[in-house]
Amino acid sequence: MNSIVKSKNIFDPKPIEIKGFEIDERIMKLAAQAEQNCAPLFAEINRVSRINGERVLSAFINNKVSAACMQGSTGYGYGDVGRDTLDKVYAEAFGAEDAIVRHSFVSGTHAIACALFGILRPGDKLISLTGEPYDTLHEVIGINKNAEGGKAGGGSLLDFKIEYDQLDLNSEGKPDIGAIFQRVKGVKAAYIQRSRGYSLRSALTVEDIAETIKAAKGANPEIIIIVDNCYGEFVEACEPIQAGADIIIGSLIKNPGGGIAETGGYIAGAKKYVELCAARLTSPGMGREVGCSLNQNKLMYQGLFFAPEVVANALKTAEFSSEIMGLLGFECYPKIHERRGDIITAVVMKNSENLIAFCQGVQKGSPVDSFISPMPWAMPGYDSKVIMASGAFNMGSSVELSADAPLREPYVAYVQGGLTYTAGRMGIIVALQEMLDRRGLPL
Repeated sequence: MNSIVKSKNIFDPKPIEIKGFEIDERIMKLAAQAEQNCAPLFAEINRVSRINGERVLSAFINNKVSAACMQGSTGYGYGDVGRDTLDKVYAEAFGAEDAIVRHSFVSGTHAIACALFGILRPGDKLISLTGEPYDTLHEVIGINKNAEGGKAGGGSLLDFKIEYDQLDLNSEGKPDIGAIFQRVKGVKAAYIQRSRGYSLRSALTVEDIAETIKAAKGANPEIIIIVDNCYGEFVEACEPIQAGADIIIGSLIKNPGGGIAETGGYIAGAKKYVELCAARLTSPGMGREVGCSLNQNKLMYQGLFFAPEVVANALKTAEFSSEIMGLLGFECYPKIHERRGDIITAVVMKNSENLIAFCQGVQKGSPVDSFISPMPWAMPGYDSKVIMASGAFNMGSSVELSADAPLREPYVAYVQGGLTYTAGRMGIIVALQEMLDRRGLPL
């Protein structure tokens, strides 16, 4: 009988040394406490991500996405099956009648401008139901405060005799439902900005948007509702189209690009309005039938496919940021356990030194350009110097961990993104260590 010999395992594995992170033990203890506090929220984020991921997968299958769709076109782009199928996939994923998705949208602002100029005509009136829009839209509309008479010139909406009005938010930072009834009468289109922009007001949830749209359409059934959906895609289990929006707009280097799309934007909603936007993007008579996709199709498909998971990671990073900064005594918006409408956490840094240190720390904890130290600069489209930490694979990508802020009181850092929660969490921890090193952290 052969005896069984138990051999001793001579291989004793040890973890590979992690180089480069020298974090104070007190910060690591706070991080562990923050994660423990966030556990119930992380479970809910996972649940919503699963719903959104299944919806995106279904859109791919129902629209028969094929290997041929991954190929690009050149020249005029006639018959680009990948481009045209991607439009259908986006429309279904967002619950819309139609969509146009193009790498030739250079930013979310460009896509919004395309929609506004495509839908509005001279003599029409546009109203913002969420107060002053994001900084980069000021010149699009013609409300640049630095220009004579408040008109930006250079081809703004006001230059084309399109009137503009805005309804300030109420004391709770929400749309003023009671005032909407009178203000939207005779108005062609209403603009709703879902995200906070560079302000401390809450991002709107889909429920908030539904209430706002109900009030506007109750007073003016023909009004066209245009929602800037940037930073909000896949945060909830439904989108503003289900709340009654006619058009939603966003950037592919934010949520729906999944950190993979290199550039681009989308417009989705009612077919008749999407067609008007397409005619503005190219030219009347050509619209969506032209526009080559070059080598971008595959990246835009993959980005959308990964987007629900990536947004979940960004949300976990956001919740972790809010909790750990709150434990340190910094005021955060939204606070932990507050319902979120986007992936952004606004942190009041109290002074410019803290703000710069935090942003430079986020850069140090980034996978790309970690050795670069960002400084405030006069960024095009903004009326204050802006510091932007974005050690991203795609330049300026806001779904990858980044922190940016205008250098003005109350010195708020706007933290967003996180392709993976592991990297997002560590980026925040490194930022805190940078603040501690500069004596800006109350430990």
